[in-house]
This record gives sequence, C-alpha cells and structure tokens, in this order.
Amino acid sequence: MTTFGEQLNQYIRQIDCTFTELAEKTGISASSVSRYCSGMRVPNHKSDVVARLATGLAQLAAEKKVALSGEEIYEGLGATLSHGAYQDFPEHFGMLISTLQLSLAELSKNINYDASYLSRIRKGQRMPSNIDNFVEETCHYIVRKYADDDSLSKMAELLNCEKAEIEDRTIYYATLVKWFGAELSEPAVEMDHFLKKMDEFDLNEYIRSIHFDELKVPTVPFQLPTSKNYYGVEQMKQGELDFFKTTVLSKNMGPIFMCSDMPMEDMAEDVDFGRKWMFAIAMSIKKGLHLNIIHNIDRPFQEMMLGLESWIPIYMTGQVSPYHLKNVTTNVYRHLNYVSGVAALSGECITGHHDEGKYYLTNNKEEVAYYRKKSERMLAKAHPLMEIYRDSEEKGFRIFLQTSSKEEGSRRNILSSLPLYTIEEDLLKKILNRAGLTEKERAKVLSFAKEQQKCMEEILVHNFVEDEVPEISEEEFKKRPMLLAVSGVFMEKEIPYTYEEYREHLGTSTEFAKKHEHYMLTISHSQTFRNIQIQIMEDKWVLISKSKTPVVHFLIRHPKMVNALQNFIPPVTE
Repeated sequence: MTTFGEQLNQYIRQIDCTFTELAEKTGISASSVSRYCSGMRVPNHKSDVVARLATGLAQLAAEKKVALSGEEIYEGLGATLSHGAYQDFPEHFGMLISTLQLSLAELSKNINYDASYLSRIRKGQRMPSNIDNFVEETCHYIVRKYADDDSLSKMAELLNCEKAEIEDRTIYYATLVKWFGAELSEPAVEMDHFLKKMDEFDLNEYIRSIHFDELKVPTVPFQLPTSKNYYGVEQMKQGELDFFKTTVLSKNMGPIFMCSDMPMEDMAEDVDFGRKWMFAIAMSIKKGLHLNIIHNIDRPFQEMMLGLESWIPIYMTGQVSPYHLKNVTTNVYRHLNYVSGVAALSGECITGHHDEGKYYLTNNKEEVAYYRKKSERMLAKAHPLMEIYRDSEEKGFRIFLQTSSKEEGSRRNILSSLPLYTIEEDLLKKILNRAGLTEKERAKVLSFAKEQQKCMEEILVHNFVEDEVPEISEEEFKKRPMLLAVSGVFMEKEIPYTYEEYREHLGTSTEFAKKHEHYMLTISHSQTFRNIQIQIMEDKWVLISKSKTPVVHFLIRHPKMVNALQNFIPPVTE
C-alpha cells in the first residue's frame, strides 16, 4: 500500500515544485513538509494538515498548468491514512480509567484538567479542545505512574499485546498513543532527532571529515568595498559568506557576535551554501576567534531544534557562548546582526517575505564601531541559553553538582549506563584496575564516585529520584559493551564493563532501590543512547552529559527546552 509520504512525493514530482514553494502556499514549515515526504511524520487524518497540503498543491498545479484538482489530491492523500483516529476516543478513555481504576482527581492534578471536565469527557459529553495534547499528557502520566507488573498485565490485555512488549517505556508510550489514534508530537520527534545526533557525534570524526586539521587560515586580504548591499535570498547568502571572508582574512582577533531571527529553512535547503557557511565557521574557530551567539528560540519548535542541531559541532570546541533573549514579542519584522573586529553585517525582512529582504555589509570603522556597541547592548540584555562545561571548567561543574544536590524537587534521569552512586567500591576498584588506568586516574574516579554517593544520599532524604537504565542481553553486550559512566571526571578513555561486572552493578543498583524509598530504578530493555546521560530536575534544569570525545556537559535552563526534555520519551519507528 502506498504510504502518505510516497503519495505526497508523487504529487510534488508531478507538479515539479519545491518544499519551500509548498511551505509558502500552506503555511507549513519546509522542514515539516520534508518530514512528511520522508515518512518521519504522518498527519492525523482529521487534522487540517491534509487539507492545507491539498490546497497548496492544487494552487501550485494551477500555476504550473498541471491537471490536478484539490479534491483529487485530498482524496489521494487521505486514502493513505487510517480513518479510525479518535473516533473511539471517549470509549477508550473510559476503558483506560476502568482498567487501571484511575482516580479522576489524581489525573486532573497531573494533566491540569478539571476533574468534572474529565468526567464529561469520559461520558462522551465533551471532547478536549486540543485532543493531541490531552492524549500526550495522559499517556505520559500513565507510562510514568503505571509501570508495575500488575498494571502492565492489565494494560497489555487492554492494548491487545504481550506484557513483554510494553515493558520498555518507549514502546509502552508509543503503543498507548497509537491505541488512542494519535501521532507522536512534533517536539517528541524533533527532540529525539536532536539527542540522537548529539549521542552519535564524535568531534574527532567531524574534524577529519571537514579536514579541519589541514585548514590553513589564508593571509591574502579579501578585497571588499567599504560597504555593499545584498538583495534577495541568493545575494543574502553571499553577504553572509563575504562577512566571514572579511573577518577570517583580517589580522583582527576580536570576537564575533551573531544574532538573527531571519528565516532559516530556505537557506538550509541549499546544501552547497550550508557547506560553505559551516566551513566559514570552522575557519573562524581555526583562527581562534570566540563566538557570542544570541539564538532565536522563539521560532517554531522544529526550526529551533534544526538551528541548535547544526551548532552541536561548534559547541564542542569551547569557543562559543550561546545566549537567548526573553520576551521577544514581534513576529512581523526579522533582523540579522553579525559583527566582528573588522566587519558588520546587518539584515532585515518582513515575515513571510524573506526573498524581498536586504543585507548591508560594511568594514567602515565608524559603522563597525556602531554595530559593535549595538551588539554589546544586546548581549547585556541576553541570558545564557546553556552553560557548557568542558575539561577547563571541571571545577565549576563539580560545584554545580554539589550545590544542585541541595535543591528541592523531583528528578528523573535517562541513563545510557549505570550510575556511579549505586556501585560497590570493591567492584569499581576491580574495573579500574583492569582498565589499566594510572594511579592518579583511579583515585580521581573513586573520589568522584564517593562525592556522587554523598550527593545522592542527601537528595534522597526529601526528594524522589527515578533512574531509567538499560538492561541488555549478553548477545547485545558482546556487540557493544556498556561503558563505565566517567564523564563526570572528564575522562576521555572508554572503560568497558565485562558482562559479569555489568550484571553485578545492575544488581547493586536494584539493592540500592530497595534500601531507599525515594529512589526508583526503571529498567529499559533497549539502550536508546550510548554516549549521553540526561539528568532532569523537574521544571528547573536539564543536564546532558556527553561522554564520547570530547567529554562535555550542557546545562539547559530555558523553560521551552526543559519542558520538551522532561516530557521526552523517544518515539519508536516500526
């Protein structure tokens, strides 16, 4: 059977249009159109996405004189979708409540709906105004609170599956969402993609792939007029590259300031420009320049994550300070401001009309001084987007861990390995001795483990902690042995467990859970990530620790990202 993505691609090829053209006609972002085409996302048949796509394609077909009507396209796209979504919602909601003997009062507290309203939904007298959000919040609550053996047995019968199939929380969530007739939310998909890219990223491999070590900063000056204007998207791309050429080829070592809320997607579609732009950034880093970047994260979620994703390699270098501005309210005007020690690039456009925008590049000293002063004023009003800890900031990182242990609140950790605070000292010494570490390295890990145990004991006095850890088979372990979690000491060496050591540590983790009433150990039967650990302080901050070279920790406090991360359950692609 033809999938939605295949049918959409067929219409796009038939009409001979681009993602950007379709995005402009529909108001759906080009990246979302791309994901529908690739099959990464499938719309619900009752959402307006299908109608918007059909209308936009029909308009483009008419402009290009292709014989396709909106009704024909709508029927063609709709035929690929399941039409059972939400038609049984009240019945399913009632069945869920009966199966688990859910308290509507308790559910209402956790998903922020009035209990009487939930009662009317159950009786079929009301439907949630935002049903996708309602289903998502309800499923998150069920998966987190009803994962014991008895509940899983009941839910397996309700969902018509084997209990073993939903013991993995990821699959449990996806199965429950699908049972309700919903699709995984865009933030869940985008966050999954972002985290997986971070998990897989290796700075050394990236450096080799772009031949960074072979780069030589040229000394031939770039001949740019005192000032130059650039009109339209294509010229504006050249304007950005000219700014970096001017900056890199000068002798000035002043930092680069970057702030832009200009549309990204039409430029991102140009792969050649993307390569040149990233090369320009790499040359700036190679030269030793520091980058102060004010990110615009008040974009649609997928656009925000697309931008942050492209900065992952740059963050790893330690030469970037990321910021964001609070309470940016206008969405009519778009601006760009780049400033270096020798050049300034200023841009503007009206939202929805990027192709009519303009950039102005200058190396006039007085004008550059004006734009530099402007950038300083903007930075003074900005807030750090995240704190980035590399080995040079190890002391500050340890201070954060110690002070955060005194914060009140629930915690949830998604771990790719087992935590050091649940390991017995004798077992840890055995692993470290076998790994061939120096005496100094062994002492450092042992000291850190003791610190972590002390912090966790302090946290658990009044606060709940849930650790989600992977349990993998011996066969899987032989393919990819689990590594000891030593990113906290900024150790670049990989220290693999033996399977027996891993099972022993898993056992001591289980015993730790039995001894601490505020500690929950959740076993996942798949290893979602291999190189990152995610620690979540509910509604306050998220710490993403990357163990693969280089070791780096990202402390995120921005509410939009914290909310997406703390509600994150990786989607399952079948």
